[in-house]
Amino acid sequence: MAQSLDELVKRGEGGQDAVDVGDGIFLSRGIANCYLVTTPDGDVMINTGTDFEAGEIKARFGRVSTGPLRMITFTQGHPDHVGGWSSFTGPDVRTIAQAGHGDVREYWRHLHPFYVRRIMRLWGAFMDVGSAAETLPPEPVLTDSFIDSHAVEIGGRRVEFYATPGGETTDALAVWLPEQRIAFIGNLMGPFFGHVPNLYTLRGDKIRSAMAFVHSVDRVIDLAPDTLFNGHDVFRGAEEIRATMTKVRDATSYLRDRTIDGMNAGADLWTLMRDVTLPPELALPQVHGKVPWIIRAIWEEHAGWFRFESTTELYDVPASSVWPDVVDLVGGTAPLVERAAAHTEAGRPLQALHLTDLVLAHSPGDPDATRVKHAALEQLLRAGGRENHSEVQWLEQEINGATPEQDR
Repeated sequence: MAQSLDELVKRGEGGQDAVDVGDGIFLSRGIANCYLVTTPDGDVMINTGTDFEAGEIKARFGRVSTGPLRMITFTQGHPDHVGGWSSFTGPDVRTIAQAGHGDVREYWRHLHPFYVRRIMRLWGAFMDVGSAAETLPPEPVLTDSFIDSHAVEIGGRRVEFYATPGGETTDALAVWLPEQRIAFIGNLMGPFFGHVPNLYTLRGDKIRSAMAFVHSVDRVIDLAPDTLFNGHDVFRGAEEIRATMTKVRDATSYLRDRTIDGMNAGADLWTLMRDVTLPPELALPQVHGKVPWIIRAIWEEHAGWFRFESTTELYDVPASSVWPDVVDLVGGTAPLVERAAAHTEAGRPLQALHLTDLVLAHSPGDPDATRVKHAALEQLLRAGGRENHSEVQWLEQEINGATPEQDR
C-alpha cells in the first residue's frame, strides 16, 4: 500500500502490465486506476485515465483481452477518470454516466486554466502538471445516462450502476457486479480507503455535501460487497469493508452533528474548527481530508460565505486595503515584524502569519518578515505531523517561497 498520495498516483508510471485481480477483471494503475471487466461478448471499461496516460492503458489492456470493448463508464467526472475517453471509444462502444456528468464536465472545462494554476501549486513539485494540461482532450459523448440506477447485461455478466452523488463529484457512481459481489466506488471515499473524507479540496471544487456523502456510503454498505475497488486499490473481505465504511460514515455524521450543534449554540466558525474533533473510537487518518476543513465545509454548505461578523463581508473592499494605513500608524513595518516574531517564539504561528502577510504586501521581499514567515510555516508543518498531503504541499511551497535568497 502506498503511504503518501504522491506515491499512490505515481505507481502507474512507465511501461507495466495490467494486473489480473481475478473474476476476469484487470486494473491499470494510473493517477486514477482504470478497470477492464471482461466477458465472452466484449468488455466493460471503468474509467479511462487522463489523455496522456491513454496510450499506455490501451497497450496494457490489449495484452490481456482481445475482445471488443462494449461499454465505457466513469466513476466520476474528473479529468483523471474521463480524459482518455477518445482513445477507447468507437462506433460500437456505448458510454454511460450518471445524468449530472455533463454539468460536472462543463464547469471543469470552463475553469480549466483556474484549476491548472491551483493544481500546479499543490502538485507541481512532483508532477509535470503544466505540460500535461496544455490541451483539453475531446469531451465524452454519452450514449446512455441515468439518474439513480441502471443495469445492463453483457456476455452473461449483469452490471449495475448506482448514483453516489456524495463522492468527489455530483455525477459520481458505483459499479456493482452482483453475482461476484464486487463494487467499484472510484473516489467516493477519497484516494485512501478508511480515511477522513475530503468535503473540500484545497485545489478547488464544489463543496461536497456531508449528508449526501453519508447517504452514498450507506448505499454501498447496503450492497454488502465482498470485494471493493476504489480509485487506487482493491480491498477484500465483507466484514472488514463494512466496518471500515461504517466508521467513516459515523465519523462524518459525528462531525456534522457537532458542527450543527455549535452553530445552533452561537459558536463562530473559527471556534468550531479549533474545538470539534473526533472521539478516539472514530479517529481516522487525515492524509487527504482534514477534520477542521470538514467543519468549515459543513458550515459553508449550510450557511454560505456571510458569517455575520462584519459589514465588510458584504462588499468588495478586502481587509488588505487598509494594511498600508496600519503600517503608517505603527511607524513602519519594523514593529509589525517584531510582534510577528514574538508570536512565533510563543508558538502562535498563525498570528505571526497574519502580520507577515500584511508586511510583505506592503514591502515584498522584506528579509526580516520573510524569515519570520519561514519560521512560522515550519512550525505549522511540524505541528501537522506532515500527515495531510495538501497541507504539506502547500506549506512546503510557501516555505520555499519564504526562504531568503541568501539562505537557499
